[in-house]
Amino acid sequence: MPLDAICVSALAAELNNEISNMKIDRVQQPEKDVFIFQLRGPGKNCRLLVSAGSGSARVHITALNRENPQTPPMFCMLLRKYLVGAKILSVTQPEGERLICLSLEAMDEMGCIVQRQLYCEMLGRHANLILNDENSRIIDCFRRVDASESEKRQLLPGLFYHLPPKPDKNDFFACGTEAFLRELNAAPKDMTADKWLVSAFCGISPLGAREIVYSACREVSAKLSDIPAEKLIAAYELYRGRVRSGDFEPVMLYRDAAPFDIYCFPVKEYEDACKQASFNSFSELLDSFYTEKERLERIAQRAQTLTKTVKNLRDRTARKLAAQTEELKSAAERERFREYGDIIKANIYKMQRGDEVLRAENFYSENAEEISIPLDRRLSPQQNAAKYYKQYTKAKNAEKILREQTQTAETELDYFESVLDELKRADSEKDLTDIKNELVEEGYIRQQQTKQKKMKTPETKPLVFQSETGAAIYCGRNNLQNDRLTLKDAMRGDIWLHTQKIHGSHVIISCAGEEPDEATLENAACIAAYYSQARGGSKIPVDYTRVKYVRKPSGAKPGMVIYTNYKTLYVTPDEAKIDALKK
Repeated sequence: MPLDAICVSALAAELNNEISNMKIDRVQQPEKDVFIFQLRGPGKNCRLLVSAGSGSARVHITALNRENPQTPPMFCMLLRKYLVGAKILSVTQPEGERLICLSLEAMDEMGCIVQRQLYCEMLGRHANLILNDENSRIIDCFRRVDASESEKRQLLPGLFYHLPPKPDKNDFFACGTEAFLRELNAAPKDMTADKWLVSAFCGISPLGAREIVYSACREVSAKLSDIPAEKLIAAYELYRGRVRSGDFEPVMLYRDAAPFDIYCFPVKEYEDACKQASFNSFSELLDSFYTEKERLERIAQRAQTLTKTVKNLRDRTARKLAAQTEELKSAAERERFREYGDIIKANIYKMQRGDEVLRAENFYSENAEEISIPLDRRLSPQQNAAKYYKQYTKAKNAEKILREQTQTAETELDYFESVLDELKRADSEKDLTDIKNELVEEGYIRQQQTKQKKMKTPETKPLVFQSETGAAIYCGRNNLQNDRLTLKDAMRGDIWLHTQKIHGSHVIISCAGEEPDEATLENAACIAAYYSQARGGSKIPVDYTRVKYVRKPSGAKPGMVIYTNYKTLYVTPDEAKIDALKK
């Protein structure tokens, strides 16, 4: 969960310093559960984003300019009516709660100054946005909750607003050392310490609990019986003291180059398993985190659609190849038909119309044993021989066609596997657009007909790296870019690299005919291995040769080349090292 009560307390304090005494100039609702408040103050303007989305509820200053719909929803119109022109007096957090309260000073219909509160509840799937009057009565809320949905707490216009009911736990902020020790002594010793902290205290997330346990014993999954009480208490006091002093440092956690969590302190429990980046403010952190998260979700959704299409094409081709292979096995028995025809012709003198079987010596067999050949009783002996010769010719022609078809199917199957590998490694919408355009050009996806004139999109550039010794290294993002990089952009004397018999990107060392040093060659081989299906493996074979020895066969699929005069390196790619080489 990105925002626990501790992070919310830090966020509220930051916003209180940033936007207090600013006025709300405009209210917009660009998305279903996202509101943008245009704020203006002495010498500065900013945009405050308030989200009531399930799983993405938050409040922060945003730099992103979102498109505003032509027709504002009803709740947006209500906020405009009551809040435009209002002055923000303070931004606070009820202690231990995952919600932020904006205290406002506004004008009512009679021109009198009144107090209002806007509560932003960040409670997971129960996230809400509630506007109250000066008497703490609800004017309206984004999600209305009646008695049928909750017996304990209704949120409806006209009702008095009450904070969410507190769980039957100790408040992490208010609990002292003695209370902590009492809870610890009463806890089951076989329980893991992080789960006990979450179950015993409100206001702390599982991530925060694991950080306390890691600080106490350097092991996040330790049981209470494994940790000396004094060490756990010391870690708890240190953590709580840092929260109370406001010693926060907003960080974003990355795994596989994608953000997966945020926190108010650097996280130590993951050690080297993930990367961390510090931010100057919580608003900057949240804006970056959710912008990137939404971008990756859009990419994943588009990639999922394309992946499903390509997998269907691959599976259909695999079924067709299996059927063609079976037919090819049958066609390979054509010699038997020719032999039957020859034996019938050799024994035609003792046959007559109406015979259903010919029993004769098989002179094609080493032992010349007797063979029984089925006959069509409606045909003459000569016609039966001609029938078998015709089947032989038909099977011979079919085998030729089937070999061509199976070769085409195998090429297509290999191509679809390369496209699926590209889709796994696509990290931008432009990459997905390039892959889709490639499939359209190859005729696998039908181009959607639109009345609008198609705009020519600029070509994407390959990934650029710099080796440890300063040499430029280029890596293709998709099949079309691989072709362009290798066959058009690279010089004939440059070094070309590719994983051996494994789908992956083309990699070029720009060296203009000179011999690259060992470090550059090893760096480029690691890049080729990392941007391939073998990512995550070890001792991956990577072939390398001069670009002049690489060529594309006529009619070959995008990205498919053949090469000669190559050597092979065995490398184990390291993500941290690859990132360090990125230019």
